[in-house]
Amino acid sequence: MNKLFDKINNPEDLKKVSREDLPIVAGEIRAMLLNSISQTGGHLSSNLGVVELTLALHYVFNSPVDKIVWDVGHQSYVHKLLTERKDRFHTLRQYQGLCGFTNRAESEHDHWNCGHGGTSITAASAFAQARDLNKQDHSVIAVIGDGSMTSGMAFEGLNYTGHAKNDMIVILNDNEMSISENVGGMSAHLSQIMTGQVMTKIKREVDELLLAIPAIGKDISRYAHRLDEAIKGVFIPGRLFEDLGFRYIGPVDGHNTEHLLDCFNSIKDLKGPTLVHVITRKGKGYDAAEEKSDIWHGAKPFNVETGKFLATKKSHPAYTAVFADALIELAREDEKVIGITAAMPDGTGISAFGKVFPERTFDVGMAEQQAVSFAGALSIEGFRPVAAIYSTFLQRAYDQVVHDVCLMDLPVTFALDRAGIVGEDGATHQGLYDIAYLRTLPNMVIMGPKDENELRHMLKTAVYHSGPAAIRYPRGSGLGVKMDKEMKALEIGKGEVLREGTDLAIFAFGHMVAPALETADLLAKKNISAAVINARFAKPVDKELIFKYAVSTGRLATIEEHAVMGGFGSAVLEALHGTDAGGKTEVKCIGVEDAVIEHGAPSIIRKNLKLDPESMCNTLAEFVGVLEPGQNSKENFSGNGKGTASDNGSKEYQPASKAAN
Repeated sequence: MNKLFDKINNPEDLKKVSREDLPIVAGEIRAMLLNSISQTGGHLSSNLGVVELTLALHYVFNSPVDKIVWDVGHQSYVHKLLTERKDRFHTLRQYQGLCGFTNRAESEHDHWNCGHGGTSITAASAFAQARDLNKQDHSVIAVIGDGSMTSGMAFEGLNYTGHAKNDMIVILNDNEMSISENVGGMSAHLSQIMTGQVMTKIKREVDELLLAIPAIGKDISRYAHRLDEAIKGVFIPGRLFEDLGFRYIGPVDGHNTEHLLDCFNSIKDLKGPTLVHVITRKGKGYDAAEEKSDIWHGAKPFNVETGKFLATKKSHPAYTAVFADALIELAREDEKVIGITAAMPDGTGISAFGKVFPERTFDVGMAEQQAVSFAGALSIEGFRPVAAIYSTFLQRAYDQVVHDVCLMDLPVTFALDRAGIVGEDGATHQGLYDIAYLRTLPNMVIMGPKDENELRHMLKTAVYHSGPAAIRYPRGSGLGVKMDKEMKALEIGKGEVLREGTDLAIFAFGHMVAPALETADLLAKKNISAAVINARFAKPVDKELIFKYAVSTGRLATIEEHAVMGGFGSAVLEALHGTDAGGKTEVKCIGVEDAVIEHGAPSIIRKNLKLDPESMCNTLAEFVGVLEPGQNSKENFSGNGKGTASDNGSKEYQPASKAAN
């Protein structure tokens, strides 16, 4: 006998299943999630927690006509399985496969791209408004996790939606609270009574009856409403939402399909904004994920039977871990050093700092604006705050970086983890814009370490700099270089010459320094002598070195894992502009062109972007005039570069495996 889920490819197929069989379908979906994610990795615990909720939504509502907006999109895996993507689910987060978040380009059932939290209520409110303006008739539902509700934008959306009074539903998926059977059953029962159309009709008729009583009817009605509000304030946990203009429903057991179906059927035609508070458990149905849902939030490949993550090739310490250790080291010496994060303590390494200095660790929730302003004010009081925030997430607090830090020239350190290509998380998480959005700001210093050892020195440089400073570093392992025993402050705005050359000078920024050295080795085989400079700073750039090599070689190349527009290369061009060297120097800027960069293994993405050493060698050989356009770098030929293989100078810096241990 075929499994029930084998026959379900879209919401219409789902509606053919009896209500009584939905728990069976839920079990089969959980098995598929475990089987697939154990091989590809992905957001496991959050999706195990929304199986019944997603089934109920698609059973009651009619997607894609009814619009379901997911927030954050990482809890949408079950939604993908139910909307004609089951056969491709094994490609999740793989290059050219399914996106790990909702994606409008992927399916008509995805109405909103959501990789950052807090946006769904605003988007859904706009969809509801557009529906009304177009005189259409369909439901709009926002599904938002309780973590996203800490986002200021979520409350902005609630505030406006409650004011606008458009017909729409907000599902608050609360997966941080566990509930017992009795509480769950009773809360669902009360929700059905309080929210059904019968109860709504009774309340309206009683109000009309009271108002009909001569002379005193209005007073009695007013007192009745006051009593009703007082009772709600004491007994109903959703008073806040009601005060914002929402009808509050819940809490509802998010793992009881019968309760969910009855609840959704009773509210789908109600007028005005409604908020349904659904209680779910992250990792539901898989013991390992239920016990430690945080570890299984973004799961690596694992063995389903044992609940053990698969062993991976031993690698060098991750940049995140090196940052955390360095911050702890600085904090041991200085009680004014503080760690701040915005709902990403593990991802940024602040959790490790917090274990040593809990009183100096602050997680402000999914609220980057709060984190930045909080850091600015702490710095005024003499502290040295380090705000560890992913590059992509700091974008959400740009106004605060400008007004609450840079304009006041406050000594706040921004540790920008996940700068550059992030891989499987894709377009919404790529850290490709931070140099451009920070470089224009007054007083800001921007650094990028060539390796994990230099990251330590840059952290000390930033923490004790008199103004704002940002350090951007990549996701993943370091190069395995020898670590200095002590951290030292670097001279602001000064680069480092790693290799001399006569035909070309490569100014590489951040973790692109090691690939730049490999590129120089490949160029040397073509008789092109390339100097390599570790830029260290994107603001201020080292004008002295730029001018020196502009004059001596006549050709400069910049390499960065960042958008070309407004990035480090732009800073070098600006430094040359208007100078004697500027008009005589050819400059080639290598980076990420103006395009949306989707998900995939970083090595694949870099190859496609021509940011790998071999591709950069081709680009620069063509730039120097040795290669014709399109010629392969592996071809043997005698180049016409000015230098020879023997002109490559010293190699004091050795990346990766060549480094001393």
